[in-house]
Amino acid sequence: MKLKSTFAALAVALASFSAQAQTEIQMWHSMSGALGEWVNDLANGYNQTQKDYKVVPVFKGNYDESMTAAMAAFRGGNAPHILQVFEVGTATMMYSKGAIVPVAKVMKDAGYKFDPSVYIPAVAGYYTAPNGDIQSLPFNSSTPVFWYNKDAFKAAGLDPESPPKTWTELTLAASKLKASGHKCPYTTAWQTWVHLETFSAWHDVEFATQRNGFKGLNARLNVTSPLHVRHIENLANMAANGLFVYKGRAGAAGATFESGECAMYTNSSAAYAGIKRNAKFAFGVGTLPYYPDVKGAPQNTIIGGASLWAMAGKKPNEYKGVAGFFNYLSSTDVQTQTHQRTGYLPITKAAYEATEKSGFYKQNPGTDVSVTQMVRKTTDRSQGVRLGSFVQIRTIMDEELELVWAGKKSAKDSLAAIKTRGDELLVRFENANRK
Repeated sequence: MKLKSTFAALAVALASFSAQAQTEIQMWHSMSGALGEWVNDLANGYNQTQKDYKVVPVFKGNYDESMTAAMAAFRGGNAPHILQVFEVGTATMMYSKGAIVPVAKVMKDAGYKFDPSVYIPAVAGYYTAPNGDIQSLPFNSSTPVFWYNKDAFKAAGLDPESPPKTWTELTLAASKLKASGHKCPYTTAWQTWVHLETFSAWHDVEFATQRNGFKGLNARLNVTSPLHVRHIENLANMAANGLFVYKGRAGAAGATFESGECAMYTNSSAAYAGIKRNAKFAFGVGTLPYYPDVKGAPQNTIIGGASLWAMAGKKPNEYKGVAGFFNYLSSTDVQTQTHQRTGYLPITKAAYEATEKSGFYKQNPGTDVSVTQMVRKTTDRSQGVRLGSFVQIRTIMDEELELVWAGKKSAKDSLAAIKTRGDELLVRFENANRK
């Protein structure tokens, strides 16, 4: 009995030593619900492949909150190893002197081969600095698509297999849905991303000067064009007639579509995971509506979602664990599973090809829409938007658009205010980061 007790104690001690020998890698993220479960599964999957490191995912609130918390923690010397940052925070992170280590350097120093050419160009290009180095790891890249309730379409006498392709068709569909009893024919999540940023790229018009900020710090907003005014006016008219119902900022509208309250909905392709799990109706996905009389439309949509940044100030051994996790995330199998599970884009070409070969797109019609919208030749106006202080600029856009939907301000005046207020922030950011 004494011998057994000794062996048992030794086993506990060895287990304890093994646990202590593992180096923890803190990863702060903003994924909740079905996507939060996905992030936990990714960490567990990597942790099971080796014994030296343990990635610990920590939910830190929405994207704004997690980014603010991480920068505060960095100044206090207690930043996480990995931070998930949404795409509008990219320029701010790039110019956060001393706060980050470029992913290209992290991978190279750890001895991993890191080839940017394996990523979809529109994704990799967004996170690449002027010197050609990728600054952060593409992680959950998405793009806006059009979601609709097939059962509601059928009840309204609409073809459930033929979603509207233009804004005129969407307005007509909304009228029929309203006539059939729907109090919320159409809504949208992420109104600025969908109706100003992506809308611009989709119609091949400029959102901001200097190639939407990619070319220099002296970019200024360009959202007062006749096309921008036309679109916001159209949405305002829809709102006044009960065809478009605003449900709040960011992803607040998601629950109203998943519950069946709203019949049509524009949001990220990554809404797929939540819709698939929660919707009690047949749903479909189509391309974003566009104005067919606009030359060059539709062009391509732009990415949303987020990337993973390696925070500065960690030990070399810890960066090896970060690099190992990044390498795991970039594998074809993991990327393929992520795309099919969440609706996020397959950020590598190999993952897209594997998904197509598996028959997933044929078995799940519409799940390839995000890819076909993105994998197109981009122009200087459609590559994406990378501006300083973009988080704050989005808040300004939200505030001004809400006044339009409430009938308190005209589209023209609202867009003019967005430009004036947004440009003031861009000037400040430029002055603060000029060398």
